[in-house]
Amino acid sequence: MARVPASVVAASGLVGGYGVARWTKKRPLGGVALAAAGAVAAREWQRKGGNGTAAALTGLYVAAFAGSHPLAKKVGAWPSVFAVAGAVAATSWAVVERK
Repeated sequence: MARVPASVVAASGLVGGYGVARWTKKRPLGGVALAAAGAVAAREWQRKGGNGTAAALTGLYVAAFAGSHPLAKKVGAWPSVFAVAGAVAATSWAVVERK
């Protein structure tokens, strides 16, 4: 069975976490989705790139989540989420999967 690239998992976690929180109106449930996808992506980053790479990309994932909030005040919620998800996916691909 083919593995889903960590870049796709991370981007899906950011978009999916926000979507779950918005549509269910239960922010903690969105946080569970965000954390679950982040854990899966981190495990794959560690497997492919080592501990340092996993730590750096996990930090970026958390920073993207946090940064999407002030960005949303400027460009709107969905554009903000898609922008940070794209940035995380592109960085993950460049660092881990392009090899």
